Amino acid sequence: MFSFLRKQGNKAEDKAAEYLKSKGYKILTRNYLCPQGEVDIIAQKDGAIIFVEVKQRSSKAFGGGVAAVTKAKQQKVAAAAMLYLKQYKTPYTALMFDIIAITEGKLEHIQNAFTPSGLFI
Repeated sequence: MFSFLRKQGNKAEDKAAEYLKSKGYKILTRNYLCPQGEVDIIAQKDGAIIFVEVKQRSSKAFGGGVAAVTKAKQQKVAAAAMLYLKQYKTPYTALMFDIIAITEGKLEHIQNAFTPSGLFI
């Protein structure tokens, strides 16, 4: 079961990465994993570094993909993002946290979807 879900997640992330590339984003890394959490896609555009959480849902029954990015998930993504910035020292002019939700096969990109609390750089 986990293998099936991982494959579905990979397909959603592939779709999201292709979408971002088509919009002029440069993909820096995918599936950045650290003790604090994971970031699905880290991209760069116009000097900004964008940390993207990708969620796929088959229906909107429980709010779809966007609703799945809870405050707790946002904090984990932010913690991982801070570690990434320390580790790679990539220059940037802005930081953004986006969500790409794929619900019922439709992709929705929400730019600057959240600002984590307690974010210190």
